[in-house]
Amino acid sequence: MTKKTHARKSKNSLTAIIACYRDEEAIPIMHERLVAVFNKIGVEYEIIFVDDCSPDNGRERIREISAADPHVLGISHSRNFGSQAAFRSGMELASKEACVLLDGDLQDPPEIIEQFVEKWRQGADVVYGRRVKREMPFWLDLCYKGFYRIFAMLSEVAIPKDAGDFSLIDRSVMQWILQCEERDFFLRGIRAYVGFNQVGVDYVRPERMFGRSTNNWIRNIGWAKKAIFSFSRTPLHMLTFLGGLAFAGSVGLALASVIIRLLAPESTPKGMTFLSLLIMLFGSATLLGLGLLGEYLGKVFEEAKARPPFIRKHFIMHGRIKPADARPIQARDDQ
Repeated sequence: MTKKTHARKSKNSLTAIIACYRDEEAIPIMHERLVAVFNKIGVEYEIIFVDDCSPDNGRERIREISAADPHVLGISHSRNFGSQAAFRSGMELASKEACVLLDGDLQDPPEIIEQFVEKWRQGADVVYGRRVKREMPFWLDLCYKGFYRIFAMLSEVAIPKDAGDFSLIDRSVMQWILQCEERDFFLRGIRAYVGFNQVGVDYVRPERMFGRSTNNWIRNIGWAKKAIFSFSRTPLHMLTFLGGLAFAGSVGLALASVIIRLLAPESTPKGMTFLSLLIMLFGSATLLGLGLLGEYLGKVFEEAKARPPFIRKHFIMHGRIKPADARPIQARDDQ
C-alpha cells in the first residue's frame, strides 16, 4: 500500500457540527443533504446538531431524526450562547478524524464538503469555505467584503479574506483550538491563529432558505468589534500615535502662538471660537480613546470572570432527550 493510499484510507471519518437557531424547517433538509454527501464520498460519519436554545421546535426535529438515524447526536443549551459557543460545544464531543462546521440555515451548502474532503486527503489540515459571492444586495455584499479586508489589514494574525465558520478541521487542529480557553470565542480568528496547512475552497453563499436572518446592523457591528478587539492591538497603537501627534501639535501651536504674539500681535487668534474648536477636538479625541480602552478592558473583564462559555441542558440520542450530565458516548455504547 502506498503512502498516498494509506493517507486516504486513514482520513475516512467526519463529524458534522451544525449550529441551530430558528432552523426548525431547515434541520431535516440539512440532515438529508449531509447523509447524501457522506454516502457519496464514502466516509464514516456522525452528525451533531447543537440547538442553541432556539424558540422554535428545533429540538423536537432533532429528536425525531435521532430516532431514525443512530449517527445523529443532539445537544441543547440552557440559553442562547451564540453560534461560536455552539460550535465549541459540538467540537468537544466530536469523535471522528475531522469535523465540519456548518450554520443550520443551509447557507453553507453541504455539497461543498466533497471538495473539502478532497483537499483534506491531499494534505490540508484546515479547509475553509471562501465566499466569493453572496446572494444579497450588492451594497451589502460590498460591506462584508470591506470588513474582511479591514480585519485582515488590522489583525496581527494572517486572516483569510471572505472566510466564515464553514470549514473542515482536522482533529489534530481541533484539539489545539479547544486549548484556546477565551470566553469571547471568535472561531475563524482562532482557526487562523493555530496555523497548520490551511487552504480555501470558493463557493457562492445562498440566501437563507427559511425565515429571516437573525443578524442585523447592530449584531454585525458587534461581530466586527469582537473580531478586531480579539486579534488586533492596532487600535491601541493608533491611539498612542494620535496622542503623540496631538501632543506635538499642541506644543507646535503653543510655540506658534507665542511667536505670532511677539511678531504680529494683531494676528493672534481671538475670541471663543478658536478655543471652543480646540476643546471640542481634544474632548472628542479623549472620549474616543476612553471608548477604545473600555472595549479592551471589557474583554479582560469577561475573561477574568471565567464563566463557562456554554451550558448544556440536554443530550438527544436515539429519539430520547436526556439530562446533560449523562455521558453521550457511553450512553450510545450502552444502547
